[in-house]
Amino acid sequence: MLFGTRKITVIPGDGIGPEVMSAALKVVDASGVAIEPEVRQAGARVFAKGIESGVPPDTIESIRKTKVVLKGPLETPIGHGNKSANVTLRTLFETFGNLRPVRELPGVTTPFTGRRLDIVIVRENVEDLYTGIEYMQTPAVAQALKIITRSGCERIVQLAFEFALAAGRKRVHCATKANILKLTEGMLQHTFEAMAPSYPSIEAKHILIDNCAHQLAMRPEQFDVIVTTNMNGDILSDLTSGLTGGLGFAPSANIGSDVAIFEAVHGSAPDIAGKNIANPTALILSGAMMLRHIGKGKAANDIEQAVLVTLESGVRSADMAGSAQPSSTTEFADAVIDNLGKVSSTGSARNFHAVRLPERATEVAATFVAARRVTGVDIFVESTLRPEDLGDELTQVAMPTRFSLHAITNRGNTVYPGGARSVSLADQYRCRFLTKDRNADVSDPEILSLVTRVGESVRWMHIEKLQLFDGDDGFSRTPK
Repeated sequence: MLFGTRKITVIPGDGIGPEVMSAALKVVDASGVAIEPEVRQAGARVFAKGIESGVPPDTIESIRKTKVVLKGPLETPIGHGNKSANVTLRTLFETFGNLRPVRELPGVTTPFTGRRLDIVIVRENVEDLYTGIEYMQTPAVAQALKIITRSGCERIVQLAFEFALAAGRKRVHCATKANILKLTEGMLQHTFEAMAPSYPSIEAKHILIDNCAHQLAMRPEQFDVIVTTNMNGDILSDLTSGLTGGLGFAPSANIGSDVAIFEAVHGSAPDIAGKNIANPTALILSGAMMLRHIGKGKAANDIEQAVLVTLESGVRSADMAGSAQPSSTTEFADAVIDNLGKVSSTGSARNFHAVRLPERATEVAATFVAARRVTGVDIFVESTLRPEDLGDELTQVAMPTRFSLHAITNRGNTVYPGGARSVSLADQYRCRFLTKDRNADVSDPEILSLVTRVGESVRWMHIEKLQLFDGDDGFSRTPK
């Protein structure tokens, strides 16, 4: 290995992955940065070998050593079978933040051309519904757990503000659904609002996620950086890519305290694999993001400028050529290489400095409170009884205990005590029991005794304690 050469892990990927990876590596090499790729596998071929994670041990070992990955698209089983190899990599190395920049590109015509869009989505990357914790509650009712942690919110909010500072950005929006999901999405909102004063040079705004999507379709130029939760970020980042030409132009970085993974976010496109017609722009730009991460900012700017100059000159890959003669994948990469050192007339180079990343926690993250108590329990049951019949039965069940039945909901709707609400019923009910003395703190044996009594009458599948922390509810109220 030559002195000064930087080792990186390269995962070519599936479908068109090897073709666009070859193009991206040629461009990175031509930029003058000495890298030594360690080529490793993940995705479809690994799943075919029976490795359920889609990521073999030698790939994991390489990433632990190099700390930097350039990755092509990986095929993901849909609706059944194995977990996504992409998710495995993100969680295994805790790349907690996903950066998805989009900008208006010359010659790539969209309904927003001329509005100089330049937006970065900062997506929390390892929590939320993407933990993949799901259960069949009954044969007809499925449940997924939405996991949001305070430490996870702090890390992603800090990353968003620190990135904004490093990139010379002026505004950060935090997009949540905190009006409905007050505890989970609300935690991100409250964390954002608490941390914003530490960054006085950055304008900080909270926005509801649905309004954010609406505004992106109406007036996207108002946005600079948007930080949001995992599921929301997945959706918004694809939306913003569509504003500026599509996923073929969308680079991304998965950032962790120790490891960073750079990838194109488009799919593996097996229908065009091997034809040398895929658009390599996204992975070339991801390579530039990688170079900036390892301290090679000039080379990163040179590549980004060369891509802009190439597009300005009229070079087009097949997906954007229209009636013009398209360039092949390799021809497009060669054109970018020929344009290295040239300056774009439509987009200036960025002056980035290093992003200050949150440090990896070495202890279990916890928030300590002065007082806590358990004031009740939700018991989820399977039943085909009508709500009023189930309610009458469970009222009797609870009588000898310190609990009373407070309410029953079905798919989030209160169905007992009865009211005017007309609800289509599933065979899963949430039954809320509160202590008869509302100031009492009930014990685990008392809860287990109630659950045992309920189980003698109806099948139950899980329970949730209703806790108060320093007097504040740690649970959502039942709707009226």
